[in-house]
Amino acid sequence: MKRPLQVPLWHANVAAWALGLAALMQGCAVTAPKTTMSELQQQVADTERAFAKTMADRDLAAFGRFLSEETVFFSGPTPLHGKQAVIDWWSRFYSKPQAPFSWAPKEVEVLASGTLALSSGPVHDPAGKLVGTFTSIWRLEAPNTWRIVFDKGNDVCDCPKP
Repeated sequence: MKRPLQVPLWHANVAAWALGLAALMQGCAVTAPKTTMSELQQQVADTERAFAKTMADRDLAAFGRFLSEETVFFSGPTPLHGKQAVIDWWSRFYSKPQAPFSWAPKEVEVLASGTLALSSGPVHDPAGKLVGTFTSIWRLEAPNTWRIVFDKGNDVCDCPKP
């Protein structure tokens, strides 16, 4: 006849202690606080302003760091596909000492997922005259790293008021 398995008392105590510690640790687990919608909107607005500053600073290399590898810009006669194509086209705007235009976000919206955002706002000439508007679509590509995936500028009508 086999003897029943007997577990030394200290094994049972260690097992109970380990289970209790695991339960305690589970209750104390720290999770990063979820970013709020207004914080995400602020991130995108700040990123847009930093992007615009590359024009004021005449820094084409910095401009390129805000572009997604698969970005599409509606500049020129046909859409520009890819980061390098956009940098090549936009280099003309960075070649002279004075920036030919400036822009700033007026509106920012972020999807509930927090991974895609739209920014839009006015474009001004060096004298401050409103000459256009822009719309940019930003994608969160890494924590706190938003990059442009789509961008389109539009002229404004300098039409007489009816």
